[in-house]
Amino acid sequence: MEDCASSDEDYYYSSDRDSLDGLENEDSDLQWAPSKGPTTKVITKESLLAAQREDLRRVMEMLSLREHHARTLLIHYRWDVEKLLAVLVEKGKVDLFSEAGVSVVEREDTVTPLSSSSTAMCDICIEELTADKMTKMDCGHAFCNDCWTEHFVVKINEGQSKRIRCMAHKCNAICDEAVVRNLVGKRHPDLAEKFDRFLLESYIEDNRMVKWCPSTPHCGNAIRVEDDEFCEVECSCGVQFCFSCLSEAHSPCSCMMWELWMKKCRDESETVNWITVHTKPCPKCHKPVEKNGGCNLVSCICGQAFCWLCGGATGRDHTWSRIAGHSCGRYIEDREKKTERAKRDLYRYMHYHNRYKAHTDSFKLESKLKETILEKVSISEERESRLRDFSWVTNGLCRLFRSRRVLSYSYPFAFYMFGEELFKDEMTNEEREIKQHLFEDQQQQLEANVEKLSKFLEEPFDQYTDDKVMEIRMQVINLSVIIDSLCKKMYECIENDLLGSLQRNTHNIAPYKSKGIEKASELAVCWSGKASTTTGKCLPSDCGTSGKRDRSFSFGTSDDKGCPSPKQPKKESYGGGFFDLNLPAEVLDRN
Repeated sequence: MEDCASSDEDYYYSSDRDSLDGLENEDSDLQWAPSKGPTTKVITKESLLAAQREDLRRVMEMLSLREHHARTLLIHYRWDVEKLLAVLVEKGKVDLFSEAGVSVVEREDTVTPLSSSSTAMCDICIEELTADKMTKMDCGHAFCNDCWTEHFVVKINEGQSKRIRCMAHKCNAICDEAVVRNLVGKRHPDLAEKFDRFLLESYIEDNRMVKWCPSTPHCGNAIRVEDDEFCEVECSCGVQFCFSCLSEAHSPCSCMMWELWMKKCRDESETVNWITVHTKPCPKCHKPVEKNGGCNLVSCICGQAFCWLCGGATGRDHTWSRIAGHSCGRYIEDREKKTERAKRDLYRYMHYHNRYKAHTDSFKLESKLKETILEKVSISEERESRLRDFSWVTNGLCRLFRSRRVLSYSYPFAFYMFGEELFKDEMTNEEREIKQHLFEDQQQQLEANVEKLSKFLEEPFDQYTDDKVMEIRMQVINLSVIIDSLCKKMYECIENDLLGSLQRNTHNIAPYKSKGIEKASELAVCWSGKASTTTGKCLPSDCGTSGKRDRSFSFGTSDDKGCPSPKQPKKESYGGGFFDLNLPAEVLDRN
């Protein structure tokens, strides 16, 4: 196949800077500032409440609600503000509230408070008690404090802290979190802390756009994305992962393809296939026996002789005409087909796995060469030469790493895309063959240019003359641009011509980004009482990045904008309870 970079003159650019726009490596050491800020945010333990309050404030201001009612709505709709607004427009406020279990008192006299001198009957324990021992919820149902407390304790221990319903028969109302906290905290402070933690972590556990970082050991961070959950992100701890399935970044493989591929690489299915192809079970002890000679009379270690052609037990005598006690001239079609199918599947898997592993190994080796290449850059910059700018080396290295990853994961994609495991009924054999040739042509062009780029970057350019370095420089720049373009075309082919043409397309891939996997920025935390009057968010001058302060912060008191008070108690507080947010996330009991 003709190499798309065979003619140097066709790919020269007038400006090196123009040709290198958008080239960036995932490695933070080689990364430069993008033109706009990242859309993904890192939520630390310290900034979790601030992140939650952003959505709470929107709902509170829009619907004129108290905070616990807004939280009940958001938990019901899994912190999806857009979905909440859609239900509000479609069904109205009454249905919106009733479905979520929110009982909003429009007028203060709607629910008559219990008189301090009166008595009332608790329908749970059937006792008549004074008003100070009874509690009435927003829904109007009143029970004694002891029954309420026992109800709350049971629900918290069952892991239902986020939506504790009223005890009244067929009442869908969610209990006021302040009442829960107050009653439970008097007898069980530890359960009150657990209740607070569940409410706080609901922003991560129930929110499809926020997920815990899958780092091991856990860094304690969560990642929030803004637009699409099918993306790849990098946490501030350095872990890169697929946001959708939380496994390692694997684009252009879909999550299902990658899961199947990893399972196939882990388990012993291919070993079993090899045994099926190359061995036959002994008819006596049933252990696999491999034939190591030309004679079709084989013997197991248990002493049993059998015919290799059909697997039937025989005598030990073998003449030119027959095997003693046995004759197997009949053709058994099913067994032949099964053996040939196992052999074909094994060879096909080995083809794709060998190429996947080859590019993965190349990526690891080239990553180790990074220090050597940067050392050559340092030597070249120190010597007397008219060449001062060696950014083309680091930029080319960035492109090499990015394209190696794409190539590596393109082979598991091809294994399932053009096999019969997932899309057997989606394409005819002719359609599959055409699409496979289209994809493999693009894959081979990308592969050829990646190998060229790798070769030029490994050149000892620190020992070359200026003219020779200039020649290598132009080759690296041109190849970097060509490879970026080929990667984009491959992704377009996958999204439009391959996955996009399927009738039941349940496979989504993370989009290709020239600059590599986006590194999430830490969510700012407001430390003063100031806030923007237009957005309701903390002003930059009053914010700092979280996760790098030794002191603890108060989450118990806040101003009218939801920003934490500058007062610092010894423990974090949320609502009326206090709990230590500095504990690692993996030791927090989430039931």
